[in-house]
Amino acid sequence: MSLQKKLCCLTPGRVTLATLREIYHGSVTLSLDPQAVDAVVKSQQTVEAIVNQGDVVYGINTGFGKLAQTTIAKDHLAELQRNLVLSHSVGLGKPLPDDVVRLVMASKIISLARGHSGVRMNVIDSLLRLFNAGVMPVIPEKGSVGASGDLAPLAHLSLMLLGEGNVRINGEEIPAVAGLKMAGAEPLVLGPKEGLALLNGTQVSTALALRGLFEGEKVFGAGLVAGALSLEAIKGSVKPFDARIHEARGQTGQIDVAAAVRALLADSEIVDSHQHCGRVQDPYSIRCVPQVMGACLDNLRHAARVLQIEANAASDNPLVFSETGEVISGGNFHAEPVAFAADIIALAVAEIGAISERRLALLLDTGLSGLPPFLVKEGGINSGFMIAQVTAAALASENKSLAHPGSVDSLPTSANQEDHVSMATYAARRLGDMCFNTAAVVGIEAMAAAQGIEFSRPLRSSPLMEQVFNGVRERVAFLEKDRLLAPDIESMRQWGASGELPAVITQLFPSTSA
Repeated sequence: MSLQKKLCCLTPGRVTLATLREIYHGSVTLSLDPQAVDAVVKSQQTVEAIVNQGDVVYGINTGFGKLAQTTIAKDHLAELQRNLVLSHSVGLGKPLPDDVVRLVMASKIISLARGHSGVRMNVIDSLLRLFNAGVMPVIPEKGSVGASGDLAPLAHLSLMLLGEGNVRINGEEIPAVAGLKMAGAEPLVLGPKEGLALLNGTQVSTALALRGLFEGEKVFGAGLVAGALSLEAIKGSVKPFDARIHEARGQTGQIDVAAAVRALLADSEIVDSHQHCGRVQDPYSIRCVPQVMGACLDNLRHAARVLQIEANAASDNPLVFSETGEVISGGNFHAEPVAFAADIIALAVAEIGAISERRLALLLDTGLSGLPPFLVKEGGINSGFMIAQVTAAALASENKSLAHPGSVDSLPTSANQEDHVSMATYAARRLGDMCFNTAAVVGIEAMAAAQGIEFSRPLRSSPLMEQVFNGVRERVAFLEKDRLLAPDIESMRQWGASGELPAVITQLFPSTSA
């Protein structure tokens, strides 16, 4: 029985973050806003007129990069575009997963349909047909420096349209020709500029950064919930979450995080049980959750805004302006905005894991937490969560290295014609590993915090936090004595990456443009 696919209509320049999420996460069918067709047709007619007039214009009838001064005869233009795709298909490494490839294809459709790329409608129609048939190009993950766009990975996408290379359907790799046939499409003979329009652009780095954003939001939410569990486990103070403190500073993310934690803990018996215990200050990993996680939230929100803009952008080169008949060379393929966005997502993801690991260490330190050493009875014969924290420390430390900004790196290419590049594709790709690591760290913290809360029974937490607690217990049992923890840790990593969060958390994330 096939799943019903949701129809997403793409209006180039106005595709929302909510739609991009659906493309990444779900089973969707794409269509193009009919109003976009006129701009695409006029753009292609502009290119056709230039060819017919014999004008020499970069990207239409010249070589590329350092070979831009070489004029190509009209009867070799189709060969020029085909050779461009073949020569640039130099990627290597593991194929990008289908969720990322869906975003790549969708954002390439959006970009071409802005009407500045000079391609025929049947190029866009072919991409739509293949997407909707579930035919995904096999795109190696490595080989792009993020300017002139994601040339190598987008060349591998373009191979599919030519009937070259391989595609993937339901996880199975088959020749592109067979995939085209299954989608009811024919191999394309590329027209003037079409190969360049397909290869030039930031769609791969943007798709990878969007994955980092969406997965980063999940681990942010899980980290915030795990932090609230830890606060309950150590009977920490809720006074640092008082709204007046955060209004006095004025940082939006901080204000919103404090409010979310207050909502999570509303009507908690555990909180009520120690209102007058005299506890003045908790360690920073508890007390400064709004300040640290609020700054992470601000970064994620900023990155979301940048990436939504970029997913809607015409980022190839040159660009066609049919109103005046001009074709103008520029640098929209330079993915510096994506690189910076990816780098700040990396900082946020690293910090979410770093503060979570510190709360985990706090839970295990009986002198600070007031809980049994390493959260287990009969310590000594049992090690409890001792080495689970070592795993969390290893992952948090690995993220410190991975968080080094990609945007500050550059190696010149194309005989120094392309003398400064963004490295956005790596900057965005490494977010996958970082989110994996942080999901595990916050999952271990949540598992340990749930263990700590058990020592406060029969007191109950808030209704919302009891739901979270029950969700943890569905995955892992109370640690009565030492057992194999690796399966529990993997289960809790999946929890950290699942996005199964209370609405007070998910509403913190932007879903549409402002």
